Amino acid sequence: MDKDIFDRSPFFEGMTPPQRDLLRPLFSACDCNEGELLFEQGESAEYLYLVVSGEVIVRYKPEDGPELIVARVKPGGIVGWSAALGSRQYTSGAICGMDSQLLRVRGADLRRLCDLHPDTGVLVLERLADVIAERLNSTHQEVVNLLKKGLVTASCSN
Repeated sequence: MDKDIFDRSPFFEGMTPPQRDLLRPLFSACDCNEGELLFEQGESAEYLYLVVSGEVIVRYKPEDGPELIVARVKPGGIVGWSAALGSRQYTSGAICGMDSQLLRVRGADLRRLCDLHPDTGVLVLERLADVIAERLNSTHQEVVNLLKKGLVTASCSN
């Protein structure tokens, strides 16, 4: 893997060279074209993806409604947390919104590293928690906006 793409990801900032050396072989670079599907909602959760450049659109399809775009993940962001958390399936889908450079890691490999190297594992878990918390904050506002839009549309049609 191109060392430069690994080092450009904010996810690894502040980690020591030995910690990066432990993580580097677990990750692979993948270039994706605009419109390329990373994974579908409900698909077996295998990979966690770090966005290095471009944009990944996260989509959620509720059982009783149309598909919603819940996030547009920019460089430094992460998609596919289900794999890292050990979930069986992805809870949403992800597609590249533009040509993108990504790093991907098998969730099982990441969990194994956390077990074998707890100090590095703690850093990885803290980074994941930070990114997830940030996304949940922005997703919360997007959901509020969608609900407002739905309420306005419903009241206008009555």
